[in-house]
Amino acid sequence: MQGTEIFAPFFGMLLLTFVVWVYLYVRRITFFKKNRIHAQRVSTPAKVAEIIPDDVNYPANNFNNLFELPVVFYALCLYLFVTGNVDSVYVWTAWAFFGFRLVHSAIQCTVNIVMLRFAVYMAGALVLWFMVLRAALAL
Repeated sequence: MQGTEIFAPFFGMLLLTFVVWVYLYVRRITFFKKNRIHAQRVSTPAKVAEIIPDDVNYPANNFNNLFELPVVFYALCLYLFVTGNVDSVYVWTAWAFFGFRLVHSAIQCTVNIVMLRFAVYMAGALVLWFMVLRAALAL
């Protein structure tokens, strides 16, 4: 194994972040235009929370979420590649993490059923922490 296989789910996460970013601005700009809201009225996060309904803001919440646990994932993938420790277990678990994050984003950006979203989040988190602990124990 060359180790570069770890970059497919790595870039999957980056592309997911890009898609959510585009979606959040499509939702917000559509809302602003439809309701004739001038951009200056939403100049701070507090003003955004006052004006934009929760369902329009779901993608923004998910976008912020994509800079929490996924940051650990990115660092770990780079570490595994640089140290030459990428194996099939890491590649499969990286794909699993990406899959759970994809489902989590789909839920949070649309229906936002909290307990379902939490279950998917927790499954992805457990996969990631397994990867981290496995890498740490291999030192």
